[in-house]
Amino acid sequence: MFKAAIVGCGDVSIVYAEAIAALGAEIVAVADLDHAAALKLAQKTQATAYFSLQELLAQETIDVLHITTPHDQHIDLALMALKAGVHVLVENPLANELDQAQRLLDYLKENPQAPKIGVCFQNRYNVSSVELRRPLEEGELGEIRGAYASVVWTRTSDYYSAKPWRGQQIRSGGGLLMNQAIHTLDLLQWFLGPVTKVRGEVSTDKYGEIIDVEHSAHAFFTHESGISSSFYGTLANSRHRSVEIELDWENALVKLKDGLTVTWINRAESQVEHYPERTQNSAGRTYWGVSHELLIRDFYGHLDSAKPFWIGPQEALASLRMAKALY
Repeated sequence: MFKAAIVGCGDVSIVYAEAIAALGAEIVAVADLDHAAALKLAQKTQATAYFSLQELLAQETIDVLHITTPHDQHIDLALMALKAGVHVLVENPLANELDQAQRLLDYLKENPQAPKIGVCFQNRYNVSSVELRRPLEEGELGEIRGAYASVVWTRTSDYYSAKPWRGQQIRSGGGLLMNQAIHTLDLLQWFLGPVTKVRGEVSTDKYGEIIDVEHSAHAFFTHESGISSSFYGTLANSRHRSVEIELDWENALVKLKDGLTVTWINRAESQVEHYPERTQNSAGRTYWGVSHELLIRDFYGHLDSAKPFWIGPQEALASLRMAKALY
């Protein structure tokens, strides 16, 4: 049985705890600088609470560390664990800044035998993503013409005051693009290919007096193939809307929204195909989806493999670069 630990006992940590328990691994320790948060998660998981990763690594023998801290802590904690011989799965984004991400990439290049490290882009495991990749890779969709994506949610001032790092550029690295839309940016470039040019703007129209990160953005991305995609996102809406990605292919119009809908063009039969998304009970927020467990299970399944985990730091760099280019 694998022994796991979680560092960072905030909102998303309970989703990791559920997923780790579901695959049969044991959570032996949790850690957070916030003592109350560490003790609360320790009680839920029946693990030992620590108040620093240094203390945890000194006292416990673990196989995997899950990093769910604020973004500015990701790289230091990941390097500490890797140097201690521990596999690492880090919550997205990879880092708050590109130079911080580069520190990790340099270490991995210099230490090819380092333990496994993965980055949690769980939406690649969604039904919609998996079912789209099949006809995409088999060439059934024809030539791509363009794409559009949106993330339209709501946030209150209490969201930022409860955890101020969320609204601080120096710690989070950004707002909407880093905290909420990073998955959508990742899927755009995963479906359409690498981004070579970025145009657009970010703004803070509603909470500029309390945060210094954006909560709205629009972008025009040019991909390596020459195809373009458009993005709009905001946290200033009055309610949450479903995340949406629409892709215009020669042979089909494809929409990812609460599942996958493929409307085939010039087909006599089965012109519209719909694949609903999975659902399950979770203590996490509903818009996070339910694919954390699938990614985490897959990561653990790769621990004995000689190959790197397929969503590693280099793969995660693409969406981070998209956000930083827009800034």
